[in-house]
Amino acid sequence: MLIFVHRKMEKNNISKTNVARLLDAAGISYELIPYEYSEDDLSAVHVAKELGENIEQVFKTLVLRGDRNGLFVCVIPGNFEVDLKLAAKLSGNKYCAMLHVSELLANTGYIRGGCSPIGMKKHYPTYVHESAFLYDYIYISAGVRGLQVKLSPNDLIHLTRAEIYPL
Repeated sequence: MLIFVHRKMEKNNISKTNVARLLDAAGISYELIPYEYSEDDLSAVHVAKELGENIEQVFKTLVLRGDRNGLFVCVIPGNFEVDLKLAAKLSGNKYCAMLHVSELLANTGYIRGGCSPIGMKKHYPTYVHESAFLYDYIYISAGVRGLQVKLSPNDLIHLTRAEIYPL
């Protein structure tokens, strides 16, 4: 079995991602934070450990498909699991399911472990968990594996036109 571990990018060698370009264009303050990742562990828990941050501040982006309204996005703390019944209700659906990983790239432009709520191919309704407001900043994917964006939750909400959702 092969295990791929990718070296941490040096801060001065970080290429701007589409996410960073969109943040720049919107005049939003942010920081790009590189980290080492492994193909065998793309979890938010791993990201938080690599960043040396609380898992509650490292948010993951989940893309779901509802039975009535199509695709939508949930941005939740890394230690949470999405409540499918609540997600369906919030998005105006009767039920929903996670988008299959094989459909992710075609629908969002992102791959598993590098999916960001910013800069998807199309704007989808986005819901950010209310706990994001407990922090001055949170982390989300910068659109590629091995790179996170540190930004204000208010800025994320504004840029993605997201709605806040409770537990």
